[in-house]
Amino acid sequence: MKASPSARSWIAAGVRHELLTRALPALRHDMSAPVSVMRMGLLMLRRQIAAPTIDPAVCEQRVALIDSQIGELVAAVRSLRDWELATNDEGITRTALVTQCVGLMRAAFDLHGVRLDVEESLLAPSDGAAVHPSGAALRYLLLGVLGHLHDSIANVVGISVKADGDAGLCVSAVTGASEEAGEVDAGPGAHRAPRALAIDAIALQSLAEDLGYLLVIDRDTVCFALTPA
Repeated sequence: MKASPSARSWIAAGVRHELLTRALPALRHDMSAPVSVMRMGLLMLRRQIAAPTIDPAVCEQRVALIDSQIGELVAAVRSLRDWELATNDEGITRTALVTQCVGLMRAAFDLHGVRLDVEESLLAPSDGAAVHPSGAALRYLLLGVLGHLHDSIANVVGISVKADGDAGLCVSAVTGASEEAGEVDAGPGAHRAPRALAIDAIALQSLAEDLGYLLVIDRDTVCFALTPA
């Protein structure tokens, strides 16, 4: 039986939920790090206040530190809105998209022995100056591509992200011997995500169709334009 449009939308929603779940550790770190710094700043401020003589300059430094960390925490909390598929999305540049998605996944991929390599031109400030609409959709899409290659390719040891023209990306899996182990991995699932909900080609395609983008999926490479189909 062919899935109805409603069912396909639910599949895509499930994929987005899975991707957000995978990104949560990095998002949680971004929110907890300022809290840790603020707690340390408050402790040092209390010690300064309890001292026989109070140095106003030192107290001012501690207050400024706490104030800056509050600003970072507020920014991190507000960034959660970027995951909503809202109509008033401000869009995103190609450079920012790649930087954000790679930053969110790098620690998790490193944990499984999969390195993330980004073409230098994509990290240049002048690259991707054009702002592409639907930043949230593109973020889900690129994370989905990264997750698909991570979950589905046997013996993957690296994933490379390269520019495809002026407004596109090609993401490829690198397979072979593990640099850490010094040998080829034992099985096809050696570096797959430790979860039942692996992002296979069908799940990735469902996500792309629901978001309105066209993917070109090869065996170990996925390319897509940053403009809706």
